[in-house]
Amino acid sequence: MSAILSQAQVCGVVLLRADGAALLQHRDDIPGIADPGLWVFPGGHREGHETSEQAARREFLEETRYQCGVLLPLTVISGATFGYERDFAMEFFWARFDEASTFECCEGQELRFVQRAEAERLPVCSYLFHVWDRALANQGVPVR
Repeated sequence: MSAILSQAQVCGVVLLRADGAALLQHRDDIPGIADPGLWVFPGGHREGHETSEQAARREFLEETRYQCGVLLPLTVISGATFGYERDFAMEFFWARFDEASTFECCEGQELRFVQRAEAERLPVCSYLFHVWDRALANQGVPVR
């Protein structure tokens, strides 16, 4: 693993329903932010001495008001591999939606569960399907 990937700088969570739909956030469409106007998995930057899991859990809660249960490691990817100007590590976890708790859009334009087929018609970040397909495989949902 390269040095850039040894320490994730950005962490996110793929929250999956039993049917394979993922909770996606429609980012604000304003200049100066990463992935403006795109649909992404909730997440954000690590702070201080947080572990990647702590950062993913904190960012997810801040952006959705949903408290994840067990977070399972999913993948670490390089930003440069997916077209970002500078290289940085992005680490993703996945969790099962408890089918009972509520969530709230606390950042971005919208937050909702999206089926994978619908997401193919939305403006999405470059890594979305790569990460989503890994989460589906881990959950045992066939990827079309």
